Amino acid sequence: MKMTLRQMEIFLNVVASGHLTNAAKDMDLSQSAISMSIKEFEAILGRPVFDRINKRLVLNEVGRALHQEIEPLYRKLSDIEFEFKNSENRGVIRVGASTTIVDYLMPSIICSFMSAYPDVKITLKEGNTKEVSEMIEEGKIDIGFVEGFVSSPNILKECIGVDDLIVITSDRSLASSAYIDSLAKYRWVLREEGSGTREVFLNYIKDKVDGLNIFLELGHTESIKSILMNRSCLTCLSRISVEQELFEGKLFQVPVKNFECKRDFLMIHHKDKYRSTLFEKFVFFSNKMMFEMINKRDYRLSVEKK
Repeated sequence: MKMTLRQMEIFLNVVASGHLTNAAKDMDLSQSAISMSIKEFEAILGRPVFDRINKRLVLNEVGRALHQEIEPLYRKLSDIEFEFKNSENRGVIRVGASTTIVDYLMPSIICSFMSAYPDVKITLKEGNTKEVSEMIEEGKIDIGFVEGFVSSPNILKECIGVDDLIVITSDRSLASSAYIDSLAKYRWVLREEGSGTREVFLNYIKDKVDGLNIFLELGHTESIKSILMNRSCLTCLSRISVEQELFEGKLFQVPVKNFECKRDFLMIHHKDKYRSTLFEKFVFFSNKMMFEMINKRDYRLSVEKK
């Protein structure tokens, strides 16, 4: 479209004032600038929209029809501009999160934030830590929540919580105290390559275990839990992801000796991301709520142990 919003604005002001001089004064422009804009406007349309009568510009039949179409559109655009300039709580936030956070933490955070800010829309994309980091790098999401290692110099990260990784099984015979190296010979099912859970676990045991008998790799925590309940094998998952199954006795934590595998939950965004007021509000809200959710779980677990 060759016709610009600025030309539409000048056209409407000239119609309202009926004279180039008055329109120029109202818009704080020179009369020649107003005249040039009207000439360009008419050249784009390929016909005049004003009759020049007694040194006044009067809409002709084409101009009147055009005015009827343009005025409501311009007013609507002006209203939209004013609304967004004066509303900090309106917009779309694109969020990405890795599996554990998507399944067990983000739904409550997003629902609570959208309830508090009903004019905000949040889109959520799921991926492993590597995939979420790539979406940040490519500008496909505004903010990410991951639980693995992020090394890109283009990504800023902030720790917003600490998570426990535990060894679990559904086989009671395997759920006895042991060192991690003595468990390596049993069948293990782990998350796929690029998963933060997998990366943190394997990095933690690399100096303790010569080789792990990995017989299956899956892309989702729920799939791993389903396999565990039907086969005699082991895995390492976030405590958050198996709380319910542990409580119901469907899965059992293996009390591994000298095993304390923790990882940070990270909030990440691109270093060049513009931090709008709405973005800052979501960052603060998410940080606070995730901290509270993790601490409530830790408190409940400490009470249950007593």
